[in-house]
Amino acid sequence: MHNPPMISRTERIRSTLTETFAPLALELKDDSAKHAKHATRMEQPGHAPDGGETHYRLTMVSPRFTGMSRVTRSRAVHEALDSEFKSGLHALALDLKAPGEV
Repeated sequence: MHNPPMISRTERIRSTLTETFAPLALELKDDSAKHAKHATRMEQPGHAPDGGETHYRLTMVSPRFTGMSRVTRSRAVHEALDSEFKSGLHALALDLKAPGEV
């Protein structure tokens, strides 16, 4: 029996955001290496000592953000990624825009 390859957190986040927000632009950067000594990183479920994939920087432009406040946009992204936060995603820096705001 063939086991499919494991999908990385980065790929899951990118897929979820694409399906949920249909972005015109999406840039996702794993900044975990900058936080390698972060104490909480080692204590949270799903974190491996050298595994990374805990801290990200997201820049996204989506028509779905039109008419939304900055806080509402942030809440929508956090809600979409709830399962990732529950399984080890620790921090997500956001730059979220609607078309025309770029």
